[in-house]
Amino acid sequence: MGRYVEALVTSACSVRLMSAVLKPAEAYFVPMTEAQLEAVEALERQAHPHPWQRRHFVDCLDSGYQAQLLMAGDVLLGYFVAMKGFEEVHLLNITVSPAYQRQGWAQVMLKALALWARGQGAQWLWLEARTGNNRAIHVYKAHGFCTVGQRRQYYPAADGLREDALVMSLKLSAPD
Repeated sequence: MGRYVEALVTSACSVRLMSAVLKPAEAYFVPMTEAQLEAVEALERQAHPHPWQRRHFVDCLDSGYQAQLLMAGDVLLGYFVAMKGFEEVHLLNITVSPAYQRQGWAQVMLKALALWARGQGAQWLWLEARTGNNRAIHVYKAHGFCTVGQRRQYYPAADGLREDALVMSLKLSAPD
């Protein structure tokens, strides 16, 4: 993230987390690098039945996509990967550690991504969600995303089958 936008994200999305030993820790974003891919891959496998492979992350990093880790001390809470286009940003992957789901971390990452996207001049934020991923769809709708279409047989599913994806978009307003 650019320094200005990074500072905004840090101040806008700075949150406190209570650890298992009840010591508060700041949650913060750091750029994803190849050095962290082992931890990212492990979390990806925990969180998804059809996880991205290392090569997907490497390709995104090599292409210069926006890839951020959400950390609390040494704990990887989650991450997102997004691709910038002309006046739009496409969210390719957003993952929250199963141990930290249902605690608002997806919303924190979506807010940070929207802030960064606005700073890049994007007017729209796009994503796909598995039609069967009701929890994610609920999070996206709560964040203001609208369903605008469907991609047939977009995602791999069990037994060699495919699952449809909802195409969702969010019109980005000017920053407050």
